Amino acid sequence: MSLRRCGFGVAAIVAALACVPAALADGDPASDYLLSQQTFLPFDAKIPAASSEQLAGLVRNANQDGYKIRVAVIATRYDLGAVTALWQQPKTYASFLAQEIAFVYRGPLLIVMPNGLGFHAPGGATKAGYRALASVRPTPGISGLMTAAVSGVERLAAAHGVHARPPVAGAVPTTGKHGNSIGILIAVIGGVIAVVLVLGSFAYRRFSR
Repeated sequence: MSLRRCGFGVAAIVAALACVPAALADGDPASDYLLSQQTFLPFDAKIPAASSEQLAGLVRNANQDGYKIRVAVIATRYDLGAVTALWQQPKTYASFLAQEIAFVYRGPLLIVMPNGLGFHAPGGATKAGYRALASVRPTPGISGLMTAAVSGVERLAAAHGVHARPPVAGAVPTTGKHGNSIGILIAVIGGVIAVVLVLGSFAYRRFSR
C-alpha cells in the first residue's frame, strides 16, 4: 500500500472522527445522556442539589431493586434541542426518545414536562404505566417537575412490586445532572473507537489490494 493511499485512509478516518462529537450533540440531548445515564435533567434550571440527588438516588435504587427505568425531566423547549416540535407533548416525546435509545436501552422510560407525564415501555406495559401515573400532575416550577418525577418513579416501581425510595439525605449521588458529562464522554469515546475500527478495516481492505 503506497504512502499516498495510506494518507487518504488516515484522512478519511480523521474526517469521520471530527463528525462524532457533532453527531452526539445533535437534535435530542436527552437521547445522548440516557445512552449511559439513568436520568436527564434540564441544563439551566438551577435545580437544588438535594432535589437532583433525590431523583437520581431513587432511580438508581429502583434499578437496583429490580425495576429498570430511565427518566428525562424537560423544563423548557430548549431542553429538546432540535426537536422542539415535541414540546408540551410528553407522550409523543416518550415514544420518540424510546426509539432514539433503543439500540442501548429498551426498558421503561418516564418523561416529565410542565403539562404532564409521558411513558413508554416494551409490549403492552405502556398502558399499564399510564394507569399507574394517572394521578401524578406536575405543579408549576422546577420543584414541581422534580416532585412529579419522584412520584412517577415511585408509582411505576410500586406497580411492579418494587418499593423504591429516595436515598437518605446526604448520600453521595452517582448519577444525575453532574454525571451527565461523564455519560457524554463515555459515548464520545465509544463512538470514536467504533468509527476507527470500521473505517480502519475498510481502508485496509481497499488499499491493500
